[in-house]
Amino acid sequence: MKLLHIDSSVLAANSVSRQLTARIVAQWQATHPGTEVQYLDLADQAPAHLSGEILGAQFTAAETHNELQKAELAQTEAYLQQFLAADVVVVGAPMYNFSVPSQLKAWIDRLAQSGRTFKYTAEGPVGLAGGKTVIVASSRGGVYSSQAMSALDHQEAYLTTVFNFFGITDVRFVRAEGVNMGEQKKAEAMADAERNIVALAA
Repeated sequence: MKLLHIDSSVLAANSVSRQLTARIVAQWQATHPGTEVQYLDLADQAPAHLSGEILGAQFTAAETHNELQKAELAQTEAYLQQFLAADVVVVGAPMYNFSVPSQLKAWIDRLAQSGRTFKYTAEGPVGLAGGKTVIVASSRGGVYSSQAMSALDHQEAYLTTVFNFFGITDVRFVRAEGVNMGEQKKAEAMADAERNIVALAA
């Protein structure tokens, strides 16, 4: 079994989502001995955001590509192969301004390749990357799971949508929210997340 461990928080050791992904991976390895883990730090090695030059290279002949386009296409292919080879993907996804870090979005933009992770048919789009388990470590400074604040959630909702679009229906969330609402609230959130980690990594 192959597990891809991804972090995207820019807060290094102060990151709640990084603490959660580390615990999820450790718990998964404990319950699934022999799991092979690959690690990708999207904050430390951030993918370039798509540009007209990078995106255009996907639709032009290889012999016309400049050095930047060659390098970026190679990087995209590396991300795709790593993602497609994984049986389990653990994604650290803190909420930044109601959504995900731009580094994480840039990585997802590289994966969204017609013919690789999805295809269009007469009946509509079909995901091609099914059969995986995705576990998202979701950290939030406030509380957005309540009905009053749920309309502001463009983090978990987006990740569910995009992974479903890729054909992945087993998307699980370990959530720690309210972590900026005082030490007691943070401690309660982390304790709840720990209980969920044990359950979801089974």
